Amino acid sequence: MLQTSPQLDATFAALADPTRRAILARLAQGEAPVGELAKPFDMSLPAISKHLKVLERAGLVSRGREAQWRPVRLEAGPLKEAAGWIERYRKFWEQSFDRLDSYLQRLQAEAAKSKSAIKPSSKERKRGSGK
Repeated sequence: MLQTSPQLDATFAALADPTRRAILARLAQGEAPVGELAKPFDMSLPAISKHLKVLERAGLVSRGREAQWRPVRLEAGPLKEAAGWIERYRKFWEQSFDRLDSYLQRLQAEAAKSKSAIKPSSKERKRGSGK
């Protein structure tokens, strides 16, 4: 059965955009005003504000007010839920890779047995060459 969470959906939707991921990466270093967040991007402040609104609706950032300064802060809580969801699939892939590794080792062992069964001994090679 498909389990869904509106918070998880909003988090992944917000993370789908590389600009928003870059903003979050910057905010992981500490809070910053919108103008500073906009500097690395070739886009207007209103465009950055739209990205911030998406992140804010997803609960990934919050905006503060300190006199004239309005810092944007990372809110990492929703990322924890997303990381937990991804973690289940990491375990799945690790188990799949472990099974694949076991299968490949078994194939290599069988191939080694086949080669040794087919490979003539040194005495048989000498007999076959007329020596």
